[in-house]
Amino acid sequence: MQCPLLYRFRVIDKLPEKPSEAATRGTLVHAVLERLFDAPAVDRTAPRAKALIPGQWDRLLEAKPELTELFDGDPGGERLAGWLGEAERLVERWFSLEDPTRLEPAERELFVETELDSGLRLRGVIDRVDVAPTGEVRIVDYKTGKAPRPEYAEGALFQMKFYALVVWRLRNVVPRRLQLVYLGSGDVLTYDPVPADLERVERKLLALWDAIRLATETGEWRPRPTKLCGWCDHRAVCPEFGGTPPVYPLSVRPAEPVEAVQGRMEPVRSEAGQPVAPEGP
Repeated sequence: MQCPLLYRFRVIDKLPEKPSEAATRGTLVHAVLERLFDAPAVDRTAPRAKALIPGQWDRLLEAKPELTELFDGDPGGERLAGWLGEAERLVERWFSLEDPTRLEPAERELFVETELDSGLRLRGVIDRVDVAPTGEVRIVDYKTGKAPRPEYAEGALFQMKFYALVVWRLRNVVPRRLQLVYLGSGDVLTYDPVPADLERVERKLLALWDAIRLATETGEWRPRPTKLCGWCDHRAVCPEFGGTPPVYPLSVRPAEPVEAVQGRMEPVRSEAGQPVAPEGP
């Protein structure tokens, strides 16, 4: 939905991408917030959470040694110290948004997967699932960036509605609330879905998958330039920047006339969002 050509580079060509400080910091903060709930409620304090950061950073480095590249050329460790300090500030801000001593998550880092009637398989990982004594479900996702402007809120909620759809299809329960916790700006965005919302998401996903299958068969993966291009690792092979994509690794068939596919492609462009890629090519 962000850029079809980027989807091709990542999913079909599997081009490598350099680790980024922002994304890695997000992974680190998520790990800390997940591990904090291992402690008894009374011990879930900001100092304890910040004390988890060095150990979780060591775990990340052990799992992904390539992350050491982030701080090449930093012999004194000043950049690393500043980066870890920012992770501490994000973790500390969380305590002004939620009180972990009053939370007992039903699930943390929950992998979910379901198959729609169409055969399309959906899957993802939910940061936290809270279940009230009455059975109501709340899906919570942590974001280490800043909350989007109101006009972009729908795009930010797409990922959450995706999760809600999967949970609904798996458990036959529509989550009572979707909650995005933005640690970068100290905002909390909530939304209470209804079945009609999730049915629209399902239709959109089907249209998106149709577009993906068509592009896979024809090899027609077009770039969609936006301001996000400045952060893309693949500009050297992107036509928008004078590059040439690698040879397409799959067999192709001739593309249909534009008029024949426009109706299928248009719904995919109607909103911005962050879908979890379904399984497939």
